[in-house]
Amino acid sequence: MRWRPSCRACRSAVLTPSTDVGNRLSKIYTRTGDDGSTGLGDGSRVAKDSPRVAAYGTVDELNSTIGMVLACEGVDAAVREALTQIQHELFDLGGELCIPGMAMIGDADIARLETVLDAFNEPLPPLKEFILPGGGMAAACCHLARTVCRRAEREVITLRHGEPEVRPQAQHYLNRLSDLLFVLCRVLARAGGHGEVLWQHERRRKPAAG
Repeated sequence: MRWRPSCRACRSAVLTPSTDVGNRLSKIYTRTGDDGSTGLGDGSRVAKDSPRVAAYGTVDELNSTIGMVLACEGVDAAVREALTQIQHELFDLGGELCIPGMAMIGDADIARLETVLDAFNEPLPPLKEFILPGGGMAAACCHLARTVCRRAEREVITLRHGEPEVRPQAQHYLNRLSDLLFVLCRVLARAGGHGEVLWQHERRRKPAAG
């Protein structure tokens, strides 16, 4: 059986039978974190502001922002399927980061992202200007997910500096995902009829004379 642990859930789910998981997860508060520490999936405890917790916590935040995209109206089936699959993979990635030594995201997952990215990007016109976040609710939410993804990538890099045993696939997956989310921002802006919001250099406010 392949576990899908993430963040708080991983501590209960990773090493317990499935019949017991529901009982464990029904206990929402435990008070064990009142001292500023949290439990990892291997049973060890670390500070809640440790680089590892920051990394998998931001992956969880990223998953939530993708949920915001999926909650928007007008997201077509192909985009919805791609993002739903990504949510499952992010849950796996959170579990990998929460459990030292765990491997759940692999090269095949990264290659799949590249294939999906190429498929969505191929019909888009070449981009000649920078894009501002916007272009309708779905596109704007996707821009938010893109920026959270970049932050998650930075935090995984920070974690790897301190704990080099953390697998590079986690970093590579997030790097590729941020590129895919950028492409999906363009897709969603166009599909929603709002169009892309292009940065206009001439609108930059000039400094006052004197």
